Amino acid sequence: MNLEQYFPVLLFIVVGTAIGFALITAGSLIGPHRPDAQKLSPYECGFEAFGDARMKFDVRYYLVAILFILFDLEIAFLFPWAIANGSVGMVGFVTVMIFLSVLVVGFIYEWKKGALDWE
Repeated sequence: MNLEQYFPVLLFIVVGTAIGFALITAGSLIGPHRPDAQKLSPYECGFEAFGDARMKFDVRYYLVAILFILFDLEIAFLFPWAIANGSVGMVGFVTVMIFLSVLVVGFIYEWKKGALDWE
């Protein structure tokens, strides 16, 4: 095992970590510090975070977020296919068309059920 081959990866990790810490430190030192009640109040998930923990709330916010993540990840599966498009041939093309058709059918189903309606 030749460790010299891993030196660029190690260098990338060290430089990335150093830049990250430098930017966080610079932001905390240079950035304005003007806290007020509005900025320090807790905010989470599209509704005010006060009241009874067992109160009813609208689930549509979470549903739209989950659907966004779901469709976003499914679209991310297309990048490897797009890179290898020349070498996968017709079988790869047909497979991706089946994948996209299932994705479109699921999207139309969600749309017709009203899962994407905000109000």
